[in-house]
Parts: sequence; C-alpha cells; structure tokens
Amino acid sequence: MKEVAVVIPNYNGMQYLETCLSSLERQSFREFTVYLVDNGSTDQSRSFVAERFPKVRWIQLDQNYGFSRAVNEGIRRSGEPYVILLNNDTQAEETFVEELLQGIRRHPKAFSCGAKMLSWQERDKIDDAGNYYNMLGWAFARGKGKPEAGYGREQKVFAACAGAAIYRRSVLEKTGLFDEEHFAYLEDLDIGYRARILGYENWFLPKARVFHVGSGTSGSRYNLFKIRYSSRNNIYLIYKNMPFLQILFNLPFLALGFLAKLVFFASKGYGREYAAGIKNGFSISRKKENRGKKIRFRPGRLWNYLVIQWELFLNVFRRFAR
Repeated sequence: MKEVAVVIPNYNGMQYLETCLSSLERQSFREFTVYLVDNGSTDQSRSFVAERFPKVRWIQLDQNYGFSRAVNEGIRRSGEPYVILLNNDTQAEETFVEELLQGIRRHPKAFSCGAKMLSWQERDKIDDAGNYYNMLGWAFARGKGKPEAGYGREQKVFAACAGAAIYRRSVLEKTGLFDEEHFAYLEDLDIGYRARILGYENWFLPKARVFHVGSGTSGSRYNLFKIRYSSRNNIYLIYKNMPFLQILFNLPFLALGFLAKLVFFASKGYGREYAAGIKNGFSISRKKENRGKKIRFRPGRLWNYLVIQWELFLNVFRRFAR
C-alpha cells in the first residue's frame, strides 16, 4: 500500500480536472493514489477522467451529497496512513505532496497540515494560510488577499483548510470523519476543532503551495447557498464543540458577532438568508442524531479547552491584523 491517498471531491467540475490532475502527475513524490469522488455530476467528468487519467480511482455517488459525504467516501475506501484532501479547482506545485507528507511527519502531535493556498487570479496573493475561529463566532482564512511574501513561516493554526491539506488517519479514527450534516462550509473547522479538544495540533506549511480558483462549485464569493449554509453550520459548530459553560461565557460576544454579520449581509441584500441559516442551525442542533454528536466535556481535557478559549480571544485581534 502507498503512503498517501489524495481525495478529490467533484461536482460538475470537468473544466478544472485537466489542470488539477495533470499537476498531480508531475509530483516529485510518487507514492500516492488519487481517489476522485463524484457527487452525481451531470457533465462529462467521468468519461474525461477515464480517458485522460485512467490511473485515477473513480468513486461514483448517485447524487450531490456535499463536500463532507464525498471526502468521507474517499477516506473510507482508501487505506493509506495519510490522506490529502484537494479541491478540484486547484493546481498543485510539484513538491506539494512531498512537502505535506514531510511536514506532518515533523509534527508528531499534528492532526492536519494545511498548504499555502494562493489565488488563481492574483498568483502572488494568499487565498488561505490557515483557518481561524474567534469568540465572535467568525471563521476566517488567514491572510486572504494579502501578499504571499508575508506568510512564509511554518506555524500552528486553529484548523487547516480542507481544500488542500493532509490528515493523519490514526487521528481521524479518534475524531471521527467529517460531519455530513455540514454538507459544505465549516466542516474543516469543525473537525480541526474536535482534534484540538483531544489535544492535537493543526499546522500551516508554506512550502506546500497550491493555486486555487475559489468557489469553483458553489459560484461567487457571496451567494444564497453559501451564506445560508455558513450561518447554519456556524450555530451547529458552536453547539457541538463548546461545553455549556463556554457557550455561556462567550454568549455576549457571539451575539455581537452574529448581529454584525447580519447587518453586513443585510446591506448586501442577503440578510433574510443569513437569518434563515441561523434559525436552521438551531433546528439541526436539536435533531436527535446531532445531539449525540456533541462533544461531552471531560475534566481531563480542561487545559485543552482553556487553550482553545485563549485562542478564540486572540483570534478576534488576528481577524483585523491578518
């Protein structure tokens, strides 16, 4: 068995697959297998991959189940000790896989290591240099839109962006796989948060570089689907990962943060959709099957919660200094 599985979710992304898969053919490290999980595409993705990239292992789903279900299917059907998740609208540099593998090996407590994601349109600008979360309930990509030169240091982050990141399978067996209730958005933050509660780390590796189109499947930066699912999943993420007392402590800040977002999206004509997502987030948190997913507080993890809370505070300032 090879060391690394590269799992790529796809939904009607044929226009991106030539670039993405060709970049993987040029990798300096070759001991990996590519698994492409298709979410019921209606374009010619399957026939194109079969003809042009016959070594890719195709996993066909009967409909669009979202990002989380797709990558979970790839993780389950692979067996390699390390799993790289890669968006289909990317182009990886030649040392991408090698740098991710070496990086996670350097950090024995690492659950995940994220690549430096660069903008496809402005190739010297950061698209994502690690994901953060703060006590206002805001999730954000570190460095987005900033010059790449300022992000050359390997460092811990709150969570890795699953658009281009490596995960340790042995820890996935402890955290559980991606929560399929998320469908799309914040699922990588959620799983990284769960790993942090267990005492693991998430890292940013600047030498693993990948160019990212962005919103290749969902569309523009702001759209009804993305706004509704992001606000919905944010409520669910808080419910799952924060113990009751931590929610209570953060509640004034969370209320302020969600109110600020509501005003922001209302100014862009999306206020009703954002509010509907919040309402839906409370609804899915009350579902019996989701109540069972809530991380139960254990006294032995108190230090981990304290470290996380301190980061949630610091990340308020990082949001404006990123």
